[in-house]
Formats: sequence, structure tokens, C-alpha cells
Amino acid sequence: MARNSKSRGKVVRRLGVNIYGNSKYDRLLKKKPHTPGQEKGKRVRKKESDYGKMLAEKQKIKFSYGMSEKQFYNLFLKAKKISGLTGDNMMILLERRLDNVVYRLGLASTRAQARQMVSHGHIHVNGRRCNIPSRSLNEGHEVSVKDNDRSKKLVRDALSSNNSPTPVWLSLSEDKLVGRVERSPYRTDISCVANEQMVVEFYSK
Repeated sequence: MARNSKSRGKVVRRLGVNIYGNSKYDRLLKKKPHTPGQEKGKRVRKKESDYGKMLAEKQKIKFSYGMSEKQFYNLFLKAKKISGLTGDNMMILLERRLDNVVYRLGLASTRAQARQMVSHGHIHVNGRRCNIPSRSLNEGHEVSVKDNDRSKKLVRDALSSNNSPTPVWLSLSEDKLVGRVERSPYRTDISCVANEQMVVEFYSK
């Protein structure tokens, strides 16, 4: 599992956007809009070069999905081999990751929690335990929760605090704690914190 050793708060402040979706980082950005190390009270961010802008967009998506540089670059190469727009393909592949599907279904409060739940064996795919967060899911795959009290409590706690609707390409039975991939997501189904086309340009240089 990819781990980011940097403080999440510092990453959010450096990029200037809440890439993790947790409301506490919105409050942090409001309280400290300047980048880490910048003089307090100085709220103007320095002008970035074109390279710096592309790098920042890459970092936003990479950190948002909790991936290492190697994992992210390999996914880009895979997206490049698929017909169509590389940026669109990249976002679709990211969304189809098991940890992301668990998060999108509301079975986990964050992608980090979703990765941990998958790694610790709390999640099943088509009735079988799967501990690989990066596994790519296809249409018809079912995601369920391990049949024990601890796993179910983790998921029900996450669902009780989830205010986001289930994406149209997924379905969820809250009673049974079973989600299903109804179809592959379209690019228009995916909200993104960054411009993926700039990521394509970054890796194409």
C-alpha cells in the first residue's frame, strides 16, 4: 500500500485545495491560506512556472487517490494504451480501483480508510476476500463486507456519516451492505480536484 509520509495538512496547504475531501482541511485552508513556511499574514501565492503548474495538478490527483509515484505513472502508461483520450482513461481507471469503489459507495469515510479496510480483509469481491486495494473492478462485480461484527460496525459508522449520493455507475443495498458496479464510469460521472490533461502533458514531456 502506498504511503505518503508528508503531513496531509501541509500537502493540502501547498496545493491550495482540499484533495482529501475531509471538511477539516477546508477549515485549515480558510485559517491558513498561505503555503507552509510562508510568512504569516502573507496570503499571495507566488507565480508558478508552467512545469510547476503541471506538477501541482499531478500531485493533486496522485495524493487524492493515495498512490505512489510508480503506481500513478504505471496507471498513466496503461491509460495511454487504451483508445480514446488518455486523461479520460486515466480517471476512469482510478475510479475503478477497489479502494475507490469502497469509498464511493460510502462504505468508508475516506479513501485512506477504504485502503486500510481492503488491506485488512474487511472487503469481499464477488463473495471472496480481496486485500488488493488497486484491483480494478468491472461491470457486474459485487462488493460486500466481511460477515463479522467488527467489519459491519466499521461500515455502518461510515455510512451514517456519509452525505454523498451513490454514483450513478454504482448501486448499494445498505441493508445487505452490498454494492455493485452497474457499468464502467464515464468521464462525466467523475468529479476531480485537478486538470488531468495537464498530467498527460507533464508525463509526455
